[in-house]
Amino acid sequence: MRGKIICLMIWAALAATTRADEKIPVLQAGSEAYSNVTVTSVSATDVFFTFDGGMANVKLKNLLPDWQKHFRFDPSKARALELKQAENTSKYHEQFLRQPVVHPPDMNRESAADAGAAERPWRNDLAGALKQARAENKLVLLDFTGSDWWPWCIKFDQEVLSTDRFTGYASSRLELVKLDFPHHTPQPNDIRQANAALAGQFGVHSDPTYVLLNADGRELGRQVGYCPRGPDAFISKLDRFAGR
Repeated sequence: MRGKIICLMIWAALAATTRADEKIPVLQAGSEAYSNVTVTSVSATDVFFTFDGGMANVKLKNLLPDWQKHFRFDPSKARALELKQAENTSKYHEQFLRQPVVHPPDMNRESAADAGAAERPWRNDLAGALKQARAENKLVLLDFTGSDWWPWCIKFDQEVLSTDRFTGYASSRLELVKLDFPHHTPQPNDIRQANAALAGQFGVHSDPTYVLLNADGRELGRQVGYCPRGPDAFISKLDRFAGR
């Protein structure tokens, strides 16, 4: 009995160390180091947090062994979950590709009243974006955002997505899909539900998240949270994802 009590005490202490508001001075994940980390949640595969540069998440499998133990990383459980997510995403993409593409007037791209609409042809239909990407030999960038309320989404939009540097790059390489979760801007229920379904299929848990796909809908890489250092840093990351 005494041994069981000790085990329970150790487990409780470990659980306490991984609470949602845990502060970590520096979290190292591969070649990336994040400063002034505050943990927001931990899943079987990832740890989600805020840091000096905004919001991010890293795979537990990419952490040092001591941190994996700290966050109670279970490789077999994580692998099973990743396989299930990949299977669900693949099925969802196949359903998308089999659907006919419909382009309602003024719905697939932002209205001309939005600043920069002519330069930034963001659309909200992934199926249409994939079809266009295949036709023009492009990639697809998904932007999961809270465009009218979350400061890091607004900041990244202003500092990167709205710049001439990024729009020039995207015009010849990317189909852009905005999956918005606004708090103040009216949004049709069908679009909100479709965006939520895509967030679930891609395992997106925080905004902003940027997911790069090839024209067949396969994920090439993702940026979770604000990416500092302007459009060139983000473009460089997209090029790495694409293998350029």
